[in-house]
Amino acid sequence: MAAYTAEQLRGAGTPTEALAGNKTFTFTKPASISGSAYFTIETVRNYSGSYAGQPTNALGAYTNFTSIDVDTLVTSSYIASVVVPDGGGSFQFNPTTNIAVSSSMLRATDGVTLTIS
Repeated sequence: MAAYTAEQLRGAGTPTEALAGNKTFTFTKPASISGSAYFTIETVRNYSGSYAGQPTNALGAYTNFTSIDVDTLVTSSYIASVVVPDGGGSFQFNPTTNIAVSSSMLRATDGVTLTIS
């Protein structure tokens, strides 16, 4: 289980741990910050700034949404993003292939924290 602070997730974000199998992404959001926040997991781009030759880390099954509206999920082969509502929420992600350590970045706005278990 890994925990990521709001400071780690803001701006450029932080590299992900290795992910294999079904993982639960659980978000908390401070009550003092109202309105929706956003979470994104994005494959690290190559030296020229494109996804050419990079792994398709965002492919997989996104299921068991709790307090997060599944209709806010936007995905491609390389990036996935979701709206995190007031109070936070969770979903499960089962990647199509194992995600290597530091091959994706985790980002969030508005004080969101993340636990992956």
